[in-house]
Amino acid sequence: MNGKPLGVGLQAGSSGRWRLWARAIALASKMVDSQYVLPNDVGLALLDCSEAFRLLLRSERLYAHYLSRACWYGGLVVLLQTSPEAPAIYVLLSRLFRAQDPDQLGELARSTGLTDQEYQAFLVYAAGVFSNMGNYKSFGDTKFVPNLPKDKLRQLIWQSQAFQEQPEEMESLWDRCGELMFSLDPQQRQLGLREKGITTYFSGNCCLEDAQLAQKFLDSQNISAYNTRLFKEKDKAGQTCYEVRLASVLSTDAPVDHELAPKLRTFEFEGCTFRVTRGDYAPLLERVVENLQRTKTHAANTNQEHMLEHYIRSFTQGSIAAHKEGSRCWIRDKGPIVESYIGFIESYRDPYGSRGEFEGFVAVVNKAMSAKFAQLVESAEQLLLELPWPRAFEKDTFLTPDFTSLDVLTFAGSGIPAGINIPNYDDIRQTEGFKNVSLGNVLSVAYATQKDKLTFLTEEDKDLYIKWKGPSFEVQVGLHELLGHGSGKLFVQEEKGTCNFDREAVINPETGELIQSWYQGGETWDSKFSTIASSYEECRAECVGLYLCLNKDVLRIFELEGEDAEDVIYINWLNMVRAGLLGLEFYTPETGTWRQAHMQARFVILRVLLEAGEGLVSLQHTTGADGKPDALITLDRNKILPVGKPAIERFLRRLQVLKSTADVAGGRALYGRFSAVTDEGPERFLSLRDTVLLRKEARKMFVQANTRLEGEDVTLVQYEGTAAGLIRSFSERFPEDAELLERHLLELSDADAHFWASQG
Repeated sequence: MNGKPLGVGLQAGSSGRWRLWARAIALASKMVDSQYVLPNDVGLALLDCSEAFRLLLRSERLYAHYLSRACWYGGLVVLLQTSPEAPAIYVLLSRLFRAQDPDQLGELARSTGLTDQEYQAFLVYAAGVFSNMGNYKSFGDTKFVPNLPKDKLRQLIWQSQAFQEQPEEMESLWDRCGELMFSLDPQQRQLGLREKGITTYFSGNCCLEDAQLAQKFLDSQNISAYNTRLFKEKDKAGQTCYEVRLASVLSTDAPVDHELAPKLRTFEFEGCTFRVTRGDYAPLLERVVENLQRTKTHAANTNQEHMLEHYIRSFTQGSIAAHKEGSRCWIRDKGPIVESYIGFIESYRDPYGSRGEFEGFVAVVNKAMSAKFAQLVESAEQLLLELPWPRAFEKDTFLTPDFTSLDVLTFAGSGIPAGINIPNYDDIRQTEGFKNVSLGNVLSVAYATQKDKLTFLTEEDKDLYIKWKGPSFEVQVGLHELLGHGSGKLFVQEEKGTCNFDREAVINPETGELIQSWYQGGETWDSKFSTIASSYEECRAECVGLYLCLNKDVLRIFELEGEDAEDVIYINWLNMVRAGLLGLEFYTPETGTWRQAHMQARFVILRVLLEAGEGLVSLQHTTGADGKPDALITLDRNKILPVGKPAIERFLRRLQVLKSTADVAGGRALYGRFSAVTDEGPERFLSLRDTVLLRKEARKMFVQANTRLEGEDVTLVQYEGTAAGLIRSFSERFPEDAELLERHLLELSDADAHFWASQG
């Protein structure tokens, strides 16, 4: 592999194919809608972990270093999971900035006629691609394009040092991604299936019916979708043939272990052929495995060693079963100083909701905040009894989890959350447990807000919001992760007929009758509820947070009492209803779809609280001081307990009952009703969406550090919290093998390009 010429993957044939495709979907030049560009003043912040890293022992620093390397290599997989053009855009930008630092390229830009604003727009675009691992926002799934004229960017690239050194390569890269980089063809404005958007989890000819059929096939063979992609073709006889491709280092032809042997073959299923193969992302996962092997040398205990061994097998063979075993070891590794998780984890960006995006994080425990979360865990069993569903709808045994506050050292993937509850495997979560983490250094910078940028609140509320947003969000994250995602039972009948519930005794509290439905062996929450699963579950967890934050014992754990506690409750609820309004940014009227699970969930909660009536929540159309449309949302704090709490209680119980009983039809009907966005009065949500878009603030991007081996120890290299700093961090992230990685990305992208060549 190392002996191939650098230009492999960019030969004339493939370049011509990409050029024809790009021209076919290119749009006429026009003004770019602001929702598809990142503003020049987008927030950027350094994710500081220097103090936490300094306190680590040398062995812990080495463990963190090699794990971080594994995460960063694996994070490149996301480019191939996002859009057909994302790998080429990444390589183009990477080569530009490896040849010239942002400051040096800026001098050249000015000399070629770019204004300072135009060059800053280019830096922000490049930072956005690196931060989101692609050209679609990780939070909202909309495309973003460079906010400068295409011909000016092309001119800059042609004058660049990278172009002078490799003119044919750079021109070929531009040919394959230049048009697509700027294109806002309606189908390309967001991620989605077939006519609703772009996705590389499925070939371009797949629709929702293909995804549903594939899920039925996967369930029939007990194959997890988490590490797969689906490609649809016709064979010579015209019969539909699907390839289910597993992510792995080894190819289908390599020796197969006993677990995968029966699955890596061809099946006939409902009149179609399904061929299960493996080897997706192989050269990238090979780097992941190499660094996990190095990490093992510095493991602190046998749980960590076994965890890494299972991960290595999972990524080598393509085995989700092995990843589950690794996750079990990870759960048993209680209270590590260096915490981590890696794999195909969250399914938010799969349009069908079953396939996991690669992510990996490495973080260091914040002991002071972790002590508060430990108290919350101690209270968890008692708090679970307060949730508004019968005891039979709760897990048989509460499996005490780890709950720690962490300072992130590395988070590779498309975006960084504030908190995590993992693993996502239902069978493990229900019977063996999970872990919760709150990402402290993310919380401290991500949600810092300036008063003049706070929208849709009264001036009085803005002052309280700024004071209490941080503490209230810590409470909400803690409850959301531990008792939201950590609560509730799924009723399951295994293949042998045994049930984890008493069919003659469990009563549905909504009907007063015995429950009528449940999960069959092999079915999971994601596979049953598919397209709504992620958002529905986030909504359930958010409701738990709202409901339990009213408990004064919970607030005392976070050292909140008296008037302070009342203010935190108020701001937590106010933040939720405001977030519901802001969520309208992530709704696409043209397709009637939501693009972000959490924001859809918050909009649903806003609708529930508006429907509760009695003046609890008020939402008004107004005109701002600038003469443009505005809005004002208010919450009557005196009605949170008498009106808000019963409304959330009723809704939360319905969510849990439908989830526990696998009532997909009921769940879709309920969630669909509250997710609907219309222009009916009095709220007129479609009109409010225009106002939200007019006044939206771009989501912050994080600049992360690099770790560097120096002799027998590891040093931390941090960068300034600017677009240029973020770009520099990526330019220095792969010092030994950047060119080889770029070649791998282009080869992998080229190999599958034909699956999207006709799309658009």
